Amino acid sequence: MHRVGSTGNTSNSSRPRREKRLTYVLNDANDSRHCSGINCLVISKLSLLGGNDYLFSGSRDGTLKRWELADDSAVCSATFESHVDWVNDVVVTGETLVSCSSDTTLKTWRPFSDGVCTRTLRQHSDYVTCLAAASKNSNIVASGGLGREVFIWDIEAAMAPVSRTSEAMDDDTSNGVLSSGNSVLSGTTVRSTNATNSASLHTSQLQGYTPIAAKGHKESVYALAMNDVGTLLVSGGTEKVVRVWDPRSGAKQMKLRGHTDNVRALILDSSGRFCLSGSSDSIIRLWDLGQQRCVHSYAVHTDSVWALASTPNFSHVYSGGRDLSLYLTDLNTRESLLLCMEKHPLLRLTLQDDSIWVATTDSSLHRWSAEGQNPPKMFQRGGSFLAGNLSFTRARACLEGSALVPVNTQPSFVIPGSPGIVQHEILNNRRHVLTKDAEGTVKLWEITRGAVLEDYGKVSFEEKKEELFEMVSIPAWFTMDTRLGSMSVHLDTPQCFSAEMYAVDLNVPDAPEEQKINLAQETLRGLLAHWLSRRRQRLATQVSANGDFPVGQENALRNHISSRIDVHDDAETHIAGIHPAFDFSTTSSPSIITEGSQGGPWRKKITDLDGTEDEKDFPWWCLECVLHGRLSPRESLKCSFYLHPYEGTTVQVLTQGKLSAPRILRIQKVINYVLEKMVLDRPLDSSNSETTFTPGLSGNQSHAAVVGDGSLRSGARVWQQKAKPLVEILCNNQVLSPDMSLATVRAYIWKKPDDLYLYYRLVQNR
Repeated sequence: MHRVGSTGNTSNSSRPRREKRLTYVLNDANDSRHCSGINCLVISKLSLLGGNDYLFSGSRDGTLKRWELADDSAVCSATFESHVDWVNDVVVTGETLVSCSSDTTLKTWRPFSDGVCTRTLRQHSDYVTCLAAASKNSNIVASGGLGREVFIWDIEAAMAPVSRTSEAMDDDTSNGVLSSGNSVLSGTTVRSTNATNSASLHTSQLQGYTPIAAKGHKESVYALAMNDVGTLLVSGGTEKVVRVWDPRSGAKQMKLRGHTDNVRALILDSSGRFCLSGSSDSIIRLWDLGQQRCVHSYAVHTDSVWALASTPNFSHVYSGGRDLSLYLTDLNTRESLLLCMEKHPLLRLTLQDDSIWVATTDSSLHRWSAEGQNPPKMFQRGGSFLAGNLSFTRARACLEGSALVPVNTQPSFVIPGSPGIVQHEILNNRRHVLTKDAEGTVKLWEITRGAVLEDYGKVSFEEKKEELFEMVSIPAWFTMDTRLGSMSVHLDTPQCFSAEMYAVDLNVPDAPEEQKINLAQETLRGLLAHWLSRRRQRLATQVSANGDFPVGQENALRNHISSRIDVHDDAETHIAGIHPAFDFSTTSSPSIITEGSQGGPWRKKITDLDGTEDEKDFPWWCLECVLHGRLSPRESLKCSFYLHPYEGTTVQVLTQGKLSAPRILRIQKVINYVLEKMVLDRPLDSSNSETTFTPGLSGNQSHAAVVGDGSLRSGARVWQQKAKPLVEILCNNQVLSPDMSLATVRAYIWKKPDDLYLYYRLVQNR
């Protein structure tokens, strides 16, 4: 588990403050499937709906899914989306689903709702890796993570509403973060409990409740387990020891040594006397907590043990891990059996009657026959072996050629996933991205509308990348990663507003020739089109209900935002309507990950935005762009250059030294400029080339001539007596294509940080 940059700012960061980021995640067309490895599983036996069991899965794609199980079917009946990073663990306690994530939060959900997050709990300082719940005490949940922290939560108390005055809320949130030392639990203010996973549900913190801290961990925690009644908690991690705690007080009880590598999996029997641990040292150990010692060790794996599941009576254990193997071991007789081999490392196991569900680093879920209610039946099929008690036992057996034959060769049922993206390349036009997924399929995406332009199938990624190469230069207005198994496109102000294109190049209908479009601005407008529509509907509803337009709140928002932005005189005009090149699909809509002035990051599909989100939920610069068409201050989008005659050219052009033009200006416009300013009836006088008067400029602008789009239109000069001459523009003695932009010439032809020099010459008409 590795760390990546967060989508926003951490409150305890010592680095200079950065503006909040907006990220959008391009989802697979089939949203009912996971698109990355599945870290956690839990079966709900509540059977409230239709009498079937429900399987909840949490994935590295940042979502949880609820599967309604039948004998030969599994239907995805809900997707739970709010975490902004990997979902690492999930438990069901009473009628509440609790999940934890690498985004450092725990979230509570209504398990049988349509993905409603009821609370966000913030106490951890680093990735939250594991959870444990007491099956007979629905209020108690423990969480552990990489910050050397374990907290014990009273879920009912943590979710209890806290009444607070508006003045107190305003005081606490004046800086966008609520705090009270380390004892504050971030939670949620419920703006509308009926709204589906509203962003506003994740924007404030609770006062008055502090979880119990089990203090004493010296390193990261990767595994937790709790007995049925919640009176005993065990933890394990990179310390290589098993620690035992009283979850009611957080007090230490004992520390068990024996493993020689990270402890990655733990389970307790119902009484809390016996504990099983799985480790990266490939050993499974059985501990008697009453005797405070290891009573048995089982060497059945050849690599790290990452997942354990036991039968209800704690007589047998199922184990899996990095060696791709799933074993069944009798804890009394030490007899072991290889049940199956997966194609990917096993991350989590959960029993359902006579079957076992297996989650791996792949996006699919497999159900295998396991005889969970009567494990001895599996051993009757033969092929068992006696588990050793030393780690090299199984490795030596493999070297000696005693290969095991798995009992099952095919799973009894598969919940398919979508292959995650494992490789990507941003093409030079900065609108298209080439991707390769885990199955080797290569696709071309247009990220400004989240659509697949071409599915090339299983072809060479490198060859296709070379084939699609274009000699164009567009500023890097976004960054991206595929950590979630899909494309996450990150927009940071003001860098994101650095790329422009002519509207005609984007096939905008009836667009003027000189109209420029800012790629980030139009992408944001496309992403938030649904939100803007719902916002207008709400405002209209308020007007019709009150008979008066609610200008106070709108003006307050506008004043708050405008006070933080320097609007350029050349800021792009806000254009109504969404251009086709920026029209995101509503059937496979992307998700937004961002944060506003209060709370932490949140994630939500663009079609689920209800119009109530405001500056507390969105970055101010994003709202200013979408609502008012104003962009954050950014570096100049112009390119300066010198235009001189090529060697041997005797025609003079009226120029005034250094010229300036948009970076996207094509060389054809420079040719037009030369034709317009050409003087054919007198020889070239190079001595005054920088001071010659240029029409439209005063004499004191001799070193700041501006090549504007309007002055470069072809046909500005009338050629009546002579045929229009043919002009070529050169750079570094290379003739430039009229379709090249100034930025492309600078990047691929000039290749220097110095001022760009272009040269013109007349050639005979061919």
